[in-house]
Amino acid sequence: MTDLALGGKAADRERILRHLQSYGVYLGVAVLLLLNIAVTPHFLSAENFRTQAVQVAPVLIVALGMALAIGSEGVDLSVGSVMALSTSLLSLYLGYGTWIALIVAIIGGAAIGLANGSLIAFIGIQPIVATLALMVAGRGLALVLLPQLKDVRDPTMASLGSGDVLGIPYLALIAAALALLVAFVVRRTTFGRQLLAIGDSRPAARLAGLPVRRVLILVYVCSGALAAIAGVLATARLTASDPTSLGNLMELSAITAVVVGGTPLSGGRVRIGGTVAGAVLIQLLTATLIKHDLPPSWTQIAQAIVIILAVYAARERGKR
Repeated sequence: MTDLALGGKAADRERILRHLQSYGVYLGVAVLLLLNIAVTPHFLSAENFRTQAVQVAPVLIVALGMALAIGSEGVDLSVGSVMALSTSLLSLYLGYGTWIALIVAIIGGAAIGLANGSLIAFIGIQPIVATLALMVAGRGLALVLLPQLKDVRDPTMASLGSGDVLGIPYLALIAAALALLVAFVVRRTTFGRQLLAIGDSRPAARLAGLPVRRVLILVYVCSGALAAIAGVLATARLTASDPTSLGNLMELSAITAVVVGGTPLSGGRVRIGGTVAGAVLIQLLTATLIKHDLPPSWTQIAQAIVIILAVYAARERGKR
């Protein structure tokens, strides 16, 4: 009888952990929404929701690329530096036309991703080491290209950063479209299935004849390109290029959004819906602390606690 009771308790605990990992992020978003509705003045105003949507867009876009990297049993620590590089390239090439500058900025981010992927796929360097090297190099290159803050005076960029469709900001619409695109790629394409298989077991994927190197390179190219897009959108919102500060600690926010959203650090699974909710959770947490006059450093502490709890839940579930 005692064994049956213990078995029942273990099963209940497993069920709770499974639900927390899968749906805890949505519960967290709901709790923060209700808390802010109750205690934050003007939280339900249209202007506040617009502000939150605009601010969460770059975090979400970077997190989409991070989800692909983590799903392949890797990580991309260079995303913040890629954002800085993209803003430097954008500012330098705006004189040749807005679209040329946008393309160059995104290509620059993809090039950093290509370097990351090549180091990982061909040389065999661990993702955390390879992307850490490019994180340092990318930020340095961004500062060499643009040593200080520079105003971006371009009508197209200004419209991109502040325009909207039926009250929905362009930045939010772009982020939503990219989330749908990445979700489709992961769930419905051969590349997505190969990515998940490689993340689940790289040796088994090689034995099955999957193009492991090609997929890994594409994963990091996508992550770099998405981070560059986020950098462009952040620049449009700020109407200034600032490679010194743009993207600082963005890797922390992106990893938090992905892990809290239910994508395991061990790879083999990607939850895009959870990643979107995770990005919203991080934004709401940041906004809540700021609106109640707490310093930004508390946001970083809160993010660290959240990611530790999410990893602990995944680890406890993995033991069973």
